[in-house]
Parts: sequence; C-alpha cells; structure tokens
Amino acid sequence: MKYYIAYGSNLNTEQMRWRCPTARKLTVGEIKDYRLEFRGKKESAVATIVPSKGNVVPVLVWKIERSDEKALDRYEGFPYLYRKESIKIEADGKSLTAMAYVMNEGYDIGMPSDYNLNTILEGYEEAGFDTNILMEAVALSENLYQEENMEMDL
Repeated sequence: MKYYIAYGSNLNTEQMRWRCPTARKLTVGEIKDYRLEFRGKKESAVATIVPSKGNVVPVLVWKIERSDEKALDRYEGFPYLYRKESIKIEADGKSLTAMAYVMNEGYDIGMPSDYNLNTILEGYEEAGFDTNILMEAVALSENLYQEENMEMDL
C-alpha cells in the first residue's frame, strides 16, 4: 500500500474507480505553499502543482496498491510528462507524506479542455473543496495564455 495525492482529474471518484479499482479514499487535505496550474498543450492542458508561497492546493489522499500505481503511471505519462514526488501535506490536523505526480519542466501554460475541467470540478464538488481555487487556476491560465498570444501577434 502507498499513499497517493490527487489534486486534478483523479479527485473524481468515478474516474478513479474505473482506473484504479482497488484504490480507497483515505482523507482530504491540502498542500501548503503550492498552487494549481494547467500546463501542456495550449488548448488541452492538464493540471499540475507548482511552488507558490502563501497558496494552498486541496487534495484527496488515496491508498493505492501496486496495480493502481502502474495504471496511474500510464495515465499520467510517467516518467515523460509527470515525475513522482513525495510531498508533505496537512490532513486531519496532522502532517502526512505521500506520492504526487508533478509535471516535468518545459511545458507551457495552457487552457484545460472543457471535459478535463468538468472532471476536476466534479471531484472538487464531491470532496467539498472550494471551487474558487480551481477557477483561479483557470483564470491564471487564461490570462497567461492570452498574454502569450498577444505577444505572438506583435
């Protein structure tokens, strides 16, 4: 068994049940001094977390089996798109260290697809997270995306 931190589409219980049938929800928590971003393809970017003092990212902690981790490795494009990091989170008033997939360097900011965003939004709502955090990440991506496109037009 291993603890896995979900902050993006794997917050969605239905998706995780399909992908990782032996995974079990453990608790909710937050990663302090990180923020949620969307990176990758310009118009179908995916979620990642980046260090950002004073911000927090809500997370769902799963207990996963080795078979679940292998399925997640395939889904997350490990080790090419995402790497694995051990990250300390706050959950139930305690500190816990768990594995998270964090996007590798070199991917530009982009906009999530409607499907991806709705999958993550459902996960936020299921877990009772503040959806403003998700919408702020989308707004940041949109602003940076528009700025970049304006520079290209000049």
